[in-house]
Amino acid sequence: MALRLPRTVRVTRYVTPLREGGSLPAIVEADDDGLYVLKFRGAGQGPRALVAELVSGELARVAGLPVPEIVFADLAPELARTEPDPEIHALLFDSAGLNLALDYLPGSVSYDPVTHQVNPELASRIVWFDAFVSNVDRTPRNTNILLWHRKVWLIDHGSSLYFHHSAGWEADRSRPQDPFPHIKDHVLLRYADALREVDAAMARSFTADEMETIAGWIPDPWLTGRGETRAAAEQRADYVTYLTDRLSSRNAFIEEALRAR
Repeated sequence: MALRLPRTVRVTRYVTPLREGGSLPAIVEADDDGLYVLKFRGAGQGPRALVAELVSGELARVAGLPVPEIVFADLAPELARTEPDPEIHALLFDSAGLNLALDYLPGSVSYDPVTHQVNPELASRIVWFDAFVSNVDRTPRNTNILLWHRKVWLIDHGSSLYFHHSAGWEADRSRPQDPFPHIKDHVLLRYADALREVDAAMARSFTADEMETIAGWIPDPWLTGRGETRAAAEQRADYVTYLTDRLSSRNAFIEEALRAR
């Protein structure tokens, strides 16, 4: 799938919070008259969650997985002035500048593992991908899967690449070989009976150039804040190196997923 730099929209109205999200995302309206689910860089998980959302979400799109459109969302501090809720006011003020948002899917419902099933081939591709990006947040408790127009949509990749919240992760050369034991909790694992069959096609989805392009989209302020001393370009290169090595070492997470099944 051809890569396309995410559009940038300007947030014009705060509509309502989505309080079921741990980082208090919100539905907002933008200057293109569209509605989006906004992820705030000033939330507790910090801008690294936006990095993960961007990188993993766009990699999923490259692999042909269904992900709502991702956009950069420019938030003006003036929007905080009319917000009476002190928690939301602080979040808006602290998140002034460039944030990230996903296209809002009106009328969508959360995937229910009790009543809904997923095609085994698609389930296998999703499990493969979540193991690749170390996504710990696609469980029966919190599926982060929506059904919209009878189609599965993957949302909320902010908890993927979770290790990048730890200082010095890039120096751990064994990190790409992690078998990712958390895959045992994946909501679709029981349907994923074609992991070996989808492996070659999934691996071919990604090239080093595509990984470098997506990493290149990460805004500097998401990488250089909060006392970070390393240059943004160096950090982007670390993500590319990790993902490239992870792809080469994918047999470790495939075997772990098969064992967990």
